Amino acid sequence: MDKLVANVDEAIAGIASGMTLMIGGFGVCGIPENAIAALAKTNVSELTCISNNAGVGDFGLGLLLKDHRIKKMIASYVGENDEFERQMLSGELEVDLIPQGSLAERCRAGGAGIPAFFTPAGYGTEVALGKEVRVFNGKPHILEHALTADFALVKAWRGDRAGNLIFKGSARNFNPVMAMAGLVTVAEVEELVDNGELNPNDVHTPGIFVQRIFQGVNYVKPIEQRTVRSRG
Repeated sequence: MDKLVANVDEAIAGIASGMTLMIGGFGVCGIPENAIAALAKTNVSELTCISNNAGVGDFGLGLLLKDHRIKKMIASYVGENDEFERQMLSGELEVDLIPQGSLAERCRAGGAGIPAFFTPAGYGTEVALGKEVRVFNGKPHILEHALTADFALVKAWRGDRAGNLIFKGSARNFNPVMAMAGLVTVAEVEELVDNGELNPNDVHTPGIFVQRIFQGVNYVKPIEQRTVRSRG
């Protein structure tokens, strides 16, 4: 089975205004930067984006945020994007903040076909407002619903034409669980190989979860937060 598409524009074809997107990555690590940059050149808007965070000002989801293409962010962290913070505090952007583990599990549950689950994370905080509470083993848990998306955009280190993916190091982060939960999953890879070249034991995401794959270009390694010290 060959799921290779010619280029990034073909890969994101069909993404329309008002859709829900899952975007893999953690900070600026392992994000589908080619797909996001191509999406920023279209006229889609009113998006709901599910992502751990929103990148930085001019990179990753920051490209969509600064042009007000995103209507709602479902995320666990907002700290490194000043525009994200500004839009949230001003009420321009709807934000649903979720504990990081709960966000990962809600994505995984969506891909596994589990509609909801109970977790102790967030009980006694604003996260629990309006949610069902049950006690298990003497401890209160809140009901969280699974997350799915119209499109999931993920990035892998290596992949083959059948859509099998291998993630490298911490770039594995949210990518595997989000790849499972998209109605259409688009994978960009740093290295594309022919079918049969990947060791099946090394595959993190089987190709059954991926509908489109393409080889990205011009990857950069931005530093999200640089800390330096003077010479003593």
